[in-house]
Amino acid sequence: MDPRDETLINQLVGDNPDLQSLVADHQDYERRLEEMNKRPYLSPEEDLERKKIQKAKLAGKDKIERILAAHRN
Repeated sequence: MDPRDETLINQLVGDNPDLQSLVADHQDYERRLEEMNKRPYLSPEEDLERKKIQKAKLAGKDKIERILAAHRN
């Protein structure tokens, strides 16, 4: 993420509970994916869960970007 975006997130997160929740979820998804990626093998169920997490993380990032875009203008 761009350092300017991180600065803007830090400015907005205190006043925007939706953004705060999205950022927390994004960090949780990132942590979970890192743990899964460390494993040499994932069962089919774990692989499906990893894909679901990736999709949720991406959807959350898109929402964060929309919030940031509205405040950049």
